[in-house]
Amino acid sequence: MTTAKNIYLVGPMGVGKTTIGKALAKSLGLDFVDSDHEIEERTGVSISTIFDIEGEDGFRNREIRMIAELASRKGIVLATGGGAVESEEIRKALRHNGLVIYLHASIEMQMDRTRNSKNRPLLNTGADRREILEDLMREREPLWRQEADVIYETDGRSPQTAAREIAGEVRKLWQY
Repeated sequence: MTTAKNIYLVGPMGVGKTTIGKALAKSLGLDFVDSDHEIEERTGVSISTIFDIEGEDGFRNREIRMIAELASRKGIVLATGGGAVESEEIRKALRHNGLVIYLHASIEMQMDRTRNSKNRPLLNTGADRREILEDLMREREPLWRQEADVIYETDGRSPQTAAREIAGEVRKLWQY
């Protein structure tokens, strides 16, 4: 396999971008990177802390810079944050540097997968979690679909099954 190609995972929180991404990278012999984890590692604080101190705009500016940097690498599977697609700059970087895979999950699955999460600032506002997830899906799904080379439904699939099936699709698209 050529290491010049990248895969970018987009989709809502709780869809499995990190878990599936790690298994997918291993299957394809690529490096795995999570943009949120990179931001946390470099700043030394959690995403929630960045939101508390700098607000969502401050975080989004960091995210734009981080993803632009990571997209310039070769041979990676990159898990992006759910809101990354709201930035035209990020969409352009992903579009021109690799294969974009939209991981879709139902609101019910997202609710289940995020119910114990403490590090999701948009869900930890005290507002109704379902309503937040539905609003985010309504706002962002058109962008995830617009940018996607592949749309993959994660409901009812283990991360290993999802990674195996996505790897098969990637191999067909990359023809190796």
